[in-house]
Amino acid sequence: MIYRFTLISDEVDDFIREIQVDPEVTFYDFHEAILKSVGYTNDQMTSFFICDDDWEKEKEITLEAMDDNPEMDSWVMKDTTISEMIEDEKQKLLYVFDYMTERCFFIELSEIITGKDIKGTKCTKKEGVAPKQTIDFEEMIANNNSLDLDESFYGDQDFDMEEFDQEGFDMGEGGGNGSYEEDKF
Repeated sequence: MIYRFTLISDEVDDFIREIQVDPEVTFYDFHEAILKSVGYTNDQMTSFFICDDDWEKEKEITLEAMDDNPEMDSWVMKDTTISEMIEDEKQKLLYVFDYMTERCFFIELSEIITGKDIKGTKCTKKEGVAPKQTIDFEEMIANNNSLDLDESFYGDQDFDMEEFDQEGFDMGEGGGNGSYEEDKF
């Protein structure tokens, strides 16, 4: 059996990678195949996220063990096979390759090929140039991914300090005994 995954990026329109894997390889093998297909170095923290149909993260498979809490499920790439977590066509995953800015590839199991086998992993389609592996915040802003810091970012422009008590809680209509200025420490 062969799993054929399709990777795309929301940063580069013509970027596509298809990687075929033996379902019994580990997520670490898949991680290395992705890095090789895009020319990235293996010196960054990365994770896979198993997602629902709306790309909401459900389970994380990390490069390194992160949590020692025995009550929490945790998966590590080197110890987790693809088939343990993925068994249905159209299954969605995220591969976060830049933790500081949460940049990622969107991955879908596009086909399960039965009756054929593959050893390890293989990149079978390579189109477009991959986005840079890491960018800093200034570069992110320069690339028009800037935060919108207008007055609505900070909250309601009709903000009135009189409506809050000294701890900053909304007192509601007629609530409170005096203004914030009178109640200062």
